[in-house]
Amino acid sequence: MISFLRTRSAKILTVVLLGQASLFYGFSRRENVPQHSPLADFRLPPTSDWNMVENLQLDADTLEVLKADDLTSRVYQNKANGAVATLFVAFFETQRTGKAPHSPKNCLPGSGWAPSRSTVRTIPIPGAAPISVNDYVISSGQNQSIVLYWYQSRDRGIASEYSAKIYTVTDAIRFNRSDTALVRVVVNVVDGNTQAAEQTAVSFVQSFFTPLRDYLPA
Repeated sequence: MISFLRTRSAKILTVVLLGQASLFYGFSRRENVPQHSPLADFRLPPTSDWNMVENLQLDADTLEVLKADDLTSRVYQNKANGAVATLFVAFFETQRTGKAPHSPKNCLPGSGWAPSRSTVRTIPIPGAAPISVNDYVISSGQNQSIVLYWYQSRDRGIASEYSAKIYTVTDAIRFNRSDTALVRVVVNVVDGNTQAAEQTAVSFVQSFFTPLRDYLPA
């Protein structure tokens, strides 16, 4: 039994040391920083059900906190029913220098918004694999909004912050890169109809997901 335990401990220790060596190797190499198209050039196709109605400008303090290498923040309106949705995308070329997306679930409470419901939902994407996103109902006084967000890394849409970090490590080891993007959609709840706001948010994601992928590294 003692011999077995020693052998098992040695195997575990070996796995741990190999893992640490792999991490060191992955993060010590000069990183491959992939090219991407500027988010300022992002456009929905003319056939889209949505029009951009406002390009939001972030103040210098917010930009300093975010430390994103590229970002866009816009308001869109549905051509058919007038529904409004806000899109925010922050792209990070690398996470090795301490820069990383700020999770909305940590930032929103600091802005006076409190989550009243949180879940993970799967959104089907026309012509592509479905994606998992975080789905929040947030409240501030009498105001409510739906927030959908996820992390876009290579060809993956990831809801979990933990899984996103794991993929960062594995991508650093396998592909020598750690780029990622945070994608967030906000839709205000009108007359307490959270279901309608959810449907608007999901429809909006389905409209821009594929065009946006052309502006982020694959």
